[in-house]
Amino acid sequence: MTLKLSWVASANAADHPFPLNNLPYGVFSTDGSMPRCGVAIGDMIFDLCAAEGDDLVTPAGTPVFDVPYWNDFMDLGPAAWAELRATLTDLLSDGAKPRPEYLVAQADVQMQMPFQVAEYTDFYAGRHHATNVGTMFRGAENALPPNWLHIPIGYNGRASSVVASGTDIRRPWGQLKGPNDVLPRFAPCARFDIELEMGAIVGTPSDGPITVQEAFDNIFGYVLLNDWSARDIQAWEYQPLGPFQAKSTATTISPWIVTAAALAPFRRDTPAREFELLDHLKDCGPMLYDIDLTATLTPEGGQTSTIARTNYTQMYYSAAQQLAHHTSAGTPMRVGDLLGSGTISGAEKDQRGSLLELSWGGKEPITLDCGATRSFIEDGDTLGLTGNAHGDGFTIGFGPCIGTVLPALKDPFAR
Repeated sequence: MTLKLSWVASANAADHPFPLNNLPYGVFSTDGSMPRCGVAIGDMIFDLCAAEGDDLVTPAGTPVFDVPYWNDFMDLGPAAWAELRATLTDLLSDGAKPRPEYLVAQADVQMQMPFQVAEYTDFYAGRHHATNVGTMFRGAENALPPNWLHIPIGYNGRASSVVASGTDIRRPWGQLKGPNDVLPRFAPCARFDIELEMGAIVGTPSDGPITVQEAFDNIFGYVLLNDWSARDIQAWEYQPLGPFQAKSTATTISPWIVTAAALAPFRRDTPAREFELLDHLKDCGPMLYDIDLTATLTPEGGQTSTIARTNYTQMYYSAAQQLAHHTSAGTPMRVGDLLGSGTISGAEKDQRGSLLELSWGGKEPITLDCGATRSFIEDGDTLGLTGNAHGDGFTIGFGPCIGTVLPALKDPFAR
C-alpha cells in the first residue's frame, strides 16, 4: 500500500503520523467547548460532531459523535466501522471537495480520553521482559513460570486509573519492606517505573468463550500504553497473588485510537512456539503488527534522551490471543474493555521497555544524553512513548503518550 493523498496538505508528508491511510479517532475540545469526537488528518482534526450535524456522516441515524467518547460508535459494530472509514476516505481524499469549515488545528485543542474504559486487564506477554524480570527475581534457571509458554498471564487492573496523555502522575505512597527491614513501612515509592506497552480496545461485546479469530475481529483499535509501576511496592505485595497497589496509580494511553483497519498492512506472525498451544489459543494468521516503539526520558528543564527502542512484533502472544484467553472461562467482554499487552522488550539491552530492565534492578544505572544517570524515575522527569508503522511513502502514528512525575504528597491523607 502506498500513500493516499488528501486535500489536507499536511497529511501528505511521508513522515507525518496522520495521513489519509491512518484516520485515527480521538476526542478533543477547544476553549469553552464541550469535548466531541474527531479524526486526525495531518495537522488538523476533522470535526465529526459538526459533520454529523450537517448529515455528512450518519453512521447510526442518530448522533453518536456529539459525546466525549467513541463507545457509542464502537457499539454499532464492524459494518459501521468500515462504512465510516470509507466515507471519511472519500471526504478527505485529494480531488474531493475541500471542506475546511470542518477542520480544527490540532495545535488549538485539548485532547481528552478517547473512550470510556469499561474494564482494564494488563498482561505479562513479552518473553524478553518476562525472562529479564524472572532472571532478576528467581535466577536464569527459573526465569519463566511453568505456565508462561502455555497461556498469556494477566491480572485485572483499575479502569478508573487510566488517563490520557499529558496527565501529570503523582508519585505514590505504599507499603514497602526492603531486604534488611524487620517490618514494612508506609512511605513514598522510591523505585517508580514505566512499562512500554500497546493497548487493545474491545469494540464488539461478547458473552462466553470466543475464538482467536473472533477476538481479532472484535478489536476496534490500538493505543500506546504506559503502565506506571511502583517496583518497591510490587516487590513486597506481589506474592502470592500478583500486582495490586503497585499498578493502581495510573496507566497513561495515547489520545488517538489507531484502528485495526489502518494497521492491516502491517500484520505480522507471532514468534515460533516452544510448546504447541492448546487449540483455543492457536494462531490463525498474522495477528501482531510491525510497529516501531520508542521510550524517552526528559529530566525537569533538561534535554530528551531516548532510553529504549523496540517493536510490537516482540510480543509472544497477540492481543487476539489475550482476548480469547480472557473469555475462555466465560468472562463477558464489553465495549471499551482495554487490554494492556505487557511490557514490550527486545533481546538487546537498549530494547528493554522498562527502567527495571534497563538498569537491571538499579545495579546498572543508565546514562542520559545530558550526563545524568537514572535507575528509576525521579521527580520532575517526563516519560514519553511513541509508536510508528512505516509503509511505502507513509507513516501510521499514534500521537504522544506522555506523563510528568510529580513529587509524592507530604501527607497523602490530608484533607
